[in-house]
Amino acid sequence: MAKTIVVRQTGSPIRRPAVQRRTLIGLGLGKMHKTRELEDTPSVRGMIAKIPHLVEIVEERG
Repeated sequence: MAKTIVVRQTGSPIRRPAVQRRTLIGLGLGKMHKTRELEDTPSVRGMIAKIPHLVEIVEERG
């Protein structure tokens, strides 16, 4: 079983650069307090590292 992480959006994309908004959409987020379970890959970790002020890692599984 692959490792997964649960990510929650904690910040609003309003008045943020377009690159940050596209990163949120790439993670499958877009509305406040929405959570997603994603594979724990270097690309996903990199996307999260680009917007740490908008998302938080809730749980790591696997």
